[in-house]
Amino acid sequence: MDDVAVGPLDLAARVDDALAVQALAFGLSDEEIAVRRHIVLRHLGCPGARALGATTPEGRLVGFVYGMPNDRAHWWSTVVEPYLRNECLDHWLDDSFTITELHVHPGYQHRGLGRALITRITDEATEPRSILSAIDTESPARRLYRSLGYHDLARRVLFPSAPTPYAVMGAPLPLKRP
Repeated sequence: MDDVAVGPLDLAARVDDALAVQALAFGLSDEEIAVRRHIVLRHLGCPGARALGATTPEGRLVGFVYGMPNDRAHWWSTVVEPYLRNECLDHWLDDSFTITELHVHPGYQHRGLGRALITRITDEATEPRSILSAIDTESPARRLYRSLGYHDLARRVLFPSAPTPYAVMGAPLPLKRP
C-alpha cells in the first residue's frame, strides 16, 4: 500500500472515476453505471454521507468507499427491513452506519485497500454499529467483512432487478483489527 494513499474523497467530483472502478470490480454495463451515477449523487446529499478514496501518487482513483447514517426511509432499508424483521433483527436499521459501496480496482485487490477504506470510514462513525449488503456467495469481500466482525443478519435478500441474492451483514463498531 506504500504507493496508494487512503484519504477523503470528493465523490461528487470524482463520481465517474469511482464508477469506473466499480464497473471493473463488479462487472457493470454502461446502462448500470448511468443508473448508479444518479444514485451516488443523490446519496451524497444525505446528512452524514461521506467518502474515502484510495489514490496513486499520480492521482488515479483505485478504490473507494462511501456510506452514511442509515435512514429507514431510504430505499435500501425498505427492501431489507422485512428480511431483518423475519430474523427479529430489524433494530439493526436504527443507529447504524451503512456502507453503501466499497470497491477496489482488480489490479489493486488483495493489498489491504478494502480493509483500510472500510475501517477508516467506520472509525469516523458515531453510530455503535455498521451494516451493509453483499452478494450472498462466499467471496473475498464476505471473508473481509467477517474478519472485521461483520456477521450475517439476513440471507437470500432479493433486490428488485438484481439477478443474485444478497446477504445483509452487521458489525459492532469499532471494527475488529487483525
